[in-house]
Amino acid sequence: MERLTGRLPGRLRDAVTWLRKPSRRPARLAAALALIGGGLLSFLPILGLWMLPLGFALLSEDIPALKPRLEAMARAVERFVSRFRKKP
Repeated sequence: MERLTGRLPGRLRDAVTWLRKPSRRPARLAAALALIGGGLLSFLPILGLWMLPLGFALLSEDIPALKPRLEAMARAVERFVSRFRKKP
């Protein structure tokens, strides 16, 4: 999570860092549920499937059982993307 956060643009990185603080749990849960809900409504303009993984990543901060599955999925996606980028 730290490595991914470090790759974000400055303002977004600051927002994610702020949300990940333990004292921000209510805001983090609200943001996670809003992102997941927006991801489920991806057929509407502006909203999209990109919101689902971000919502689950925020939710995994408070539900430890999600973290290993989310990390495994992130590694799989990263491997897939790296193989895709290597092809000429």
